[in-house]
Amino acid sequence: MKWVVSFVTIVVVLSGLTLAEADVAKPHDFAACNDEAQEATRKGDDSRGASPNARDHTRAADARRADTAAATAGGNQSPSDPQLDGMDPEGAKDPTYQAAYRTCMRKAGF
Repeated sequence: MKWVVSFVTIVVVLSGLTLAEADVAKPHDFAACNDEAQEATRKGDDSRGASPNARDHTRAADARRADTAAATAGGNQSPSDPQLDGMDPEGAKDPTYQAAYRTCMRKAGF
């Protein structure tokens, strides 16, 4: 009976580790979502069911302004939306790109 409890405990602990790893996007996740967002931008707003919201428009305008301010400020500000982590900086200037990228990351579980 003791070995059954030990076995179950080990399985539960290992399952928890696997689930925790799945929550972190990896470079290939970023690349896939950047590719998908770039394709969606080429096809138009509704090509993947991603429509830009007001925040996408605001962040895109901020990203366009940040190009000139980045040299003065000495850096880049991180996105306030974790689903935008890893997004191409040029794509960040386009609200449609942002919407498609967020949708891709959400579908991937991030």
